Formats: sequence, structure tokens, C-alpha cells
Amino acid sequence: MNSTMALRIAVFGENRHEKVDQRVQEIYPDGMHTVIAEGLRTLLAADGVEAEVRIALLDDIEESLSEEALAETDVLTWWGHMAHEDVPDHIVERVVRRVHEGMGLVPLHSAHYSKPFKALMGTTCNLLWRNDGEEERVWTVSGSHPIARGVPHPIVVPEQEMYGEMFDIPAPDELVFISSFAGGEVFRSGAVFRRGKGKVFYFSPGDQEYPVYRQADIQRVLANAVTWARPEDRPAAPVTITNAQRDWFRADDPEGATRVI
Repeated sequence: MNSTMALRIAVFGENRHEKVDQRVQEIYPDGMHTVIAEGLRTLLAADGVEAEVRIALLDDIEESLSEEALAETDVLTWWGHMAHEDVPDHIVERVVRRVHEGMGLVPLHSAHYSKPFKALMGTTCNLLWRNDGEEERVWTVSGSHPIARGVPHPIVVPEQEMYGEMFDIPAPDELVFISSFAGGEVFRSGAVFRRGKGKVFYFSPGDQEYPVYRQADIQRVLANAVTWARPEDRPAAPVTITNAQRDWFRADDPEGATRVI
């Protein structure tokens, strides 16, 4: 992808709690996905990043995450909770393939249990949890990482569901944030992974019962994350397996050719 082109972002929202939970409706009357998308539009514009932000919902997933739609998506954010199993497996396979090809993925909060994230991690992604609405402090542990740019140390989330260790994920390629909770637990709340040519950033703050995505510091993390996760300037096609003849890479071999991956 040419970095001068518009950053094409899809914000996936399950949009189930917003339909049935009055508390969530009061906090997010137009859906969590709308607040996330608007936050990205505002901050990316302020950063001078040309971006196209669209919304994808579980109700229109066949269209909004079609082959054609994902082929034109640079970064996909994903929030889900009560309807993970309603995501069709062929959509999951499609998302995972696009990540391997270079699309960025930003799973949020309970998307640790989403099918795409679990498929990319290869583990249960189990964790401890408690929903007492306690304070969370998000501590930066990699201040030089682009996702931590402009982020206070710590971010204080006044009320949030507790996520705690052990978090059953592979060792992250880099840990950007860890969280501590009023009850004493800690959690790897901002973890970076590379899968194929794609970048994955899991970020845990964001339970539906609290206005976390309206918090400016959280919006800053998400804006930094989608900018970091955009595809790199290289072909999306996967590396192929071929029978290499001896000295194929040498300049004096008339049949030799440099292999670009």
C-alpha cells in the first residue's frame, strides 16, 4: 500500500447490546461502533492522516466484510461480545487470510474471544474477569512504540470491567500497555502481534457498560493503532513455494531472478 493513499478503515461492531441493554443504549444511543468511528475520523484528521472510515455490523456482515469489501480495507477494528458464534466461519477465514496478506486488525476488549483473534492466536484466549465497575490504570511499558504517542502515563479509566492474568495468548511480539485494577489484578492490555504480513494490536479497555470509547485518551490509542497497523508497501500475495534451481539468485545466471516477497 502506498502510504500517501487514504487509510481505509472498517469499524466492525456486533451491535447486539445496543439493541437489548438499556444502560448501553443510554451510553451509546447510536452504537459503540459510531463513537469509535467518529473518534477515529476526528483524531486522524487532526493528525493530517487522510482516512476513509466505514462501519460494518454483524447484521450486514456478508456485505460489509465481503471479499470485495475486505480487499479494500487496510485496517479492521473488531468489537464483539455476546454473539461471537454468530460470525460465520467463512467470514472468519476471509479476515484471517486478509491479515496474513497485510491487513491490520485491532480487536477490542471482549474481542479476545472473537473467532478471528482466536484463530490468529491459536490459543484459548481465556482470562480472569470481574465486572464491579472498578478503576483501571493503563500503564505504558513501551514508550517508543507509535501506538503510545501522545498517551498519558497512565491512562485512568474511572470504571471498567476487570480483565486479569492469566491471559492465555502467545507471547506478544511487543507489549505496549499493561493495566492494573483497584482489586489488585494486572493485565496485558495492549499487545502487538505480527501474523504473516499483517499487524495485530489487541487493546482491552472498552466494556459496553461504561463510556470508555468516549474517553479522549482511549480514542488517541485507537487512532495511533490504526495508523500503525496500516499495510506496509509490499505485495499482498503470499510467498509461494517453488523449486529453486542452483544459483538462481546470482547475477551471472541468465535465468536467475531476484525474488521479491
